[in-house]
Amino acid sequence: MKRLFTIGFLLMAISLGTSCIDSKIENTGVKLVTPEEMESILQLEDAQVVDVRTQREYDKSHIANSQNIDYNSPTFEEDISKLDKAKPVILYCRGGSRSAKCAKKLKEAGFEKVYDLDGGISKWKHSDKLKIEVKS
Repeated sequence: MKRLFTIGFLLMAISLGTSCIDSKIENTGVKLVTPEEMESILQLEDAQVVDVRTQREYDKSHIANSQNIDYNSPTFEEDISKLDKAKPVILYCRGGSRSAKCAKKLKEAGFEKVYDLDGGISKWKHSDKLKIEVKS
């Protein structure tokens, strides 16, 4: 009986924890997107695609037609101020951590539509939905 109670409690805690994560994403106004959703956004809207990795990472490979704004650059704040706040912004990095931090800053700066590529370029580099340019 005690074991059944423990398992039930753990399942409830996990479900509450994941629902809180989802609501945090929705409350920030940032939407996680898949490559398919990203492709649709790019077809329907004049979106800005921003790679927030380092210049070195960007030079090795990046999503076609993206621009590089290094999240860790000392000029980061100045660089993002050059983006159009009225146009949607799709962010990505290697795994999703830097782009999530950047997305939060963009929303705080007044950007209307901010999207974050779920899992970053690493998760989707083999997707046929993303056109990735690789340095040869």
